[in-house]
Amino acid sequence: MDMSSDRTRQVVVTLSEIFCVLGTLVGVGVIGTRVEESSGGSLSADATLLAPAGPAFSIWSVIYIGLAAYTVWQWLPGPGRSELARRTGWMVAGSMVLNAVWLLVTQQGWIWVSVLVILALLLVLARLALELASAGDHAAGPAGTWLVRITAGLYLGWVAVATFANVAAALGNSGVNVTRGGAVVAAVLALALVTSVAVALMRAEPTRWGVAASAVWGLSWLAFGRFSDEPQSSVVGAFALVAAAAVAISAVALTVGRRSSPVRPEAV
Repeated sequence: MDMSSDRTRQVVVTLSEIFCVLGTLVGVGVIGTRVEESSGGSLSADATLLAPAGPAFSIWSVIYIGLAAYTVWQWLPGPGRSELARRTGWMVAGSMVLNAVWLLVTQQGWIWVSVLVILALLLVLARLALELASAGDHAAGPAGTWLVRITAGLYLGWVAVATFANVAAALGNSGVNVTRGGAVVAAVLALALVTSVAVALMRAEPTRWGVAASAVWGLSWLAFGRFSDEPQSSVVGAFALVAAAAVAISAVALTVGRRSSPVRPEAV
């Protein structure tokens, strides 16, 4: 791959980062309406049984710092031409664009469109995790390698949890009861599905612990919200804690299982 292709990728990543920052300024209310106040309040922390409590969203600060650091890192002379940057740059750029688009469509109250956008974001991040799993270690330096892995993992795990919360918010916005009665059963089933998705995503080893950390973070704050805030539900709160524990235990089990697996004869 020639230097002009690298330069094009670097510029696109940087423009995507700028677009993402602008979208974030809109989402936090600096130049727009805060996310929790947009779409008729359907995305607020007390709108549905699957909405994490407010402090959970502070994880975005860590993710955004990671994305900003990645943007700078991929301009460095060595890393910018590394196989790692080449294999991840376009997907990282796509994720930042989708992130900003999600924030902008929620401003318009297009909440079902936001579901489609976050699903697309989840797929892009899952593909990024698979790419990292197949790429192995490349000559990008340990700092760059871990920057990409941790940022991608945290990003993916959080978006996996947020996707289900987004769907619940869209249903509530459409007039479906998402706080009482049968909604409790539906929320418990959704938590089981969230856990299954998180465990499946953790099979990609490079991003495993990032996915686990953010999924456990989101599920724990979801539980906190159901115990301490409206809509209260001790059943959903308890199941959210079980889901968080299941994700954490699965991360350990997958790691230990890989380390203890016998070496294949052909690999010796």
